[in-house]
Amino acid sequence: MKKFIEITRRLPEKANSVFLVSAIENIDALKLTSEESEFVKGKYDAEKYTLIPINRYDHWLFIQIVKEEDDNSKLLEELRKAGDKLIKYINEYKIRKIYIKSSDKPENRILAFAEGMMLGNYQFMKYRKHEEDEKNSLEKIMVVSGNISETTVNELNIVIDAVYRCRDMVNEPVSYMNSLRLAEEIKNLGVECGAKVEVLNKKKIESLKMGGILAVNKGSIDPPTFTIMEWKPEHPVNDKPYVFVGKGVVFDTGGLNIKIGNYMETMKCDMAGAAAMATVLYAIASAKLPVHAVALIPATDNRLDGNAYAPGDIIFMHNGLTVEIINTDAEGRMILADALSYAQKYKPRLVFNAATLTGAASRAIGKYGIVTMQARAEEEMKKLKESGNMVYERIAEFPFWDEYGELIKSKIADIKNIGGADAGMITAGKFLEKFTDYPFIHLDIAGPAFLDKKDSYRTAGGTGMGVRLLFDYMKNISRE
Repeated sequence: MKKFIEITRRLPEKANSVFLVSAIENIDALKLTSEESEFVKGKYDAEKYTLIPINRYDHWLFIQIVKEEDDNSKLLEELRKAGDKLIKYINEYKIRKIYIKSSDKPENRILAFAEGMMLGNYQFMKYRKHEEDEKNSLEKIMVVSGNISETTVNELNIVIDAVYRCRDMVNEPVSYMNSLRLAEEIKNLGVECGAKVEVLNKKKIESLKMGGILAVNKGSIDPPTFTIMEWKPEHPVNDKPYVFVGKGVVFDTGGLNIKIGNYMETMKCDMAGAAAMATVLYAIASAKLPVHAVALIPATDNRLDGNAYAPGDIIFMHNGLTVEIINTDAEGRMILADALSYAQKYKPRLVFNAATLTGAASRAIGKYGIVTMQARAEEEMKKLKESGNMVYERIAEFPFWDEYGELIKSKIADIKNIGGADAGMITAGKFLEKFTDYPFIHLDIAGPAFLDKKDSYRTAGGTGMGVRLLFDYMKNISRE
């Protein structure tokens, strides 16, 4: 795990540094020269978040003025965004290490600023010919403080590292990140963090009668995988495990219901749920949180071939239910259903499911949050919303009324795999609910998981959505 952020008690005399202050009057404590003080006051325009750079020729000094907010979660988010804005200057001036200090801000605000900087500094450069010329210069952030604990900074570094790894996995093309490679990547994560990883091959998947995974895989030349990642410390706080299920469709053509126009261009990201759940487990294990947790990752691509599954097919699922296929582009729920059914063997405390599942979710709230539903998990949802506000991966809870289940009834099978034009994100969730008998929270991350352009510290491409949210939730659970 890379140490992006470190603590120090001392600010070197000529170090590149940034000072957080809450009001222009507070700059007098920074020991600026009279010329610098007048320069800063002249630049200050009473905007909420103002960044003023000062060139001292042998080093840079940045003044970040941050006004108070009544909403603490919003203030922390604005600080992350302010940190991301500073990245432009840092990399333009080829700064490799920068110090952050604040005399009048709580410690969590300094760390939010640093977090925004490092998350915004991410790049996916593997396939860039002129990598060194375009690579960001920033390597290290030094937080000047005598009050922040090493544990707090270590956990922040772990989360940033997990988000980077999640983004890398999502940004890889399917020519590299097929189902077999995804399983290998998760095995490597397990070796690094100390989690146990088992990969079930196609023969084992067939023996378990996971008809949903096998059906979607019929059009592929690559076999499916089902990866189980488990972290079980000696004395966990939970007697029943938390289970994280992630959709691992490494590329989605739509199958015989092929995607049209440009809808296929970004479909390498259809395994963002799998990447998020695997890296959440990696973060939990790396931080040695005292919680028993399991990640289940079903993986395949959804392609066209002479034997690809077709509308009208009847699929026998892992739990014995039959599914009538109406649309082969509703493939994610098919592989997730088998994984959710398999999760019953753990008698879980709570199961989270994350998936880029429906265009309906993206159309409903865009990139600004996560469409979410719950069954038998009202109290857990309240806590998840608190974490969502804290890390600003906000939760939009949708109704999960029984009537929505009527829309996926089939005349010739137990259920059908799509419910029609109305409330598509909810009927997809109701489909998944059919394979659960435990407290269940479904996260549809289709809107924010992959962006066509940078949105502050959420960089273009894979965003790592869900990693920070679920780690914060589990961290809080482990300390209750």
